[in-house]
Amino acid sequence: MPESLDASTPCEAVRVPLGDRAYDIVIAEGLIDRLGTELASVLKRPKVFIVTDTRVAEAHLGRALAALDHANITAEVVVLPSGEATKSYGTFTELLDRLLGLGAERKDILVALGGGVIGDITGFAASVLRRGMDFVQVPTTLLAQVDSSVGGKTGINSPFGKNLIGAFHQPRKVIADLTALDTLSARELRAGYAEVVKYGLIDDLPFFEWLEKAGPAILAGDRAAQARAVAHSCAAKARIVGEDERETGDRRALLNLGHTFGHALEAECGYDGTLLHGEAVAIGMGMALDASVRLGLAPAADKTRYLAHLAHVGMKARAADIGRTFDIDKLIGHMAQDKKVDAGKLTFILGPIGGARIVQNPDLAAIRASLEDSLA
Repeated sequence: MPESLDASTPCEAVRVPLGDRAYDIVIAEGLIDRLGTELASVLKRPKVFIVTDTRVAEAHLGRALAALDHANITAEVVVLPSGEATKSYGTFTELLDRLLGLGAERKDILVALGGGVIGDITGFAASVLRRGMDFVQVPTTLLAQVDSSVGGKTGINSPFGKNLIGAFHQPRKVIADLTALDTLSARELRAGYAEVVKYGLIDDLPFFEWLEKAGPAILAGDRAAQARAVAHSCAAKARIVGEDERETGDRRALLNLGHTFGHALEAECGYDGTLLHGEAVAIGMGMALDASVRLGLAPAADKTRYLAHLAHVGMKARAADIGRTFDIDKLIGHMAQDKKVDAGKLTFILGPIGGARIVQNPDLAAIRASLEDSLA
């Protein structure tokens, strides 16, 4: 077992190695209650602009404001609606106008307090507001702590697909308070867990093997297991981002395992809450493994093993589990709008557990068969 998976190993900051834009991911309990102290090193003046949503505001905004007040830091707050539909053109322009109306200046810092939706839209706002502002991620969901808050991908959705409008804009710091996980529903925690599993499936079989044992403990709230899962996932993503920040090569694209399928499901659902992002990714990774088996890129046992693990931790494993019907041709149409499409070629991340690779224009019959199998 890798050292980082040893429960006795202390949880330390993870460094994202990007030269003069490098930053730390701090992972510990109670960080929101020490937010002023955590932000002090990146502030140019004692004022911040917090962007959050209605649900997170109820759970964590009071703590954050109290911590900032204790550190003599003034805060202006913008509260957006919760849910994936917030990542829209309309909400984005509203956010920009509200921040400008509150007096946000170029040297100020935006603080994204929330899950992946808030992190994505706040980071995108920071990338364009006054031609570029700094921002800090304070992720409050497991999915955001292990994935979306790290790496600088920001953006909003389009009617044509998910995350098609955005920019690469790295945060100054990521502050992951593990106590925030205690406020998540079981469904939200499982959705975030899908992105944890992804790191094992991509290129880390020992991590996947550990998750097969520790997964139930992570979802049951075992803090040591959660700390190890978050730290290991962040370290894995930090390495990949350091090697391929803007996804110009093959390395970072591997982080999209299952996402081509999953994004199509989300788009067809209209981002209406029927399917959480992590749930879509979990189902999409099952489809990717199924397609890998059909194309001779993975043994059949890999698909069986992965689906068994999802069942073991109580997660939806197939599109049929969503409880609605899908048109396969429409799903393939959404895939054609995926941001990984290159010169009109569909791009998928496929392969065995621990050995993912990029495959362009695979046999469409295999992709269609994988969709049909998951929908049956």
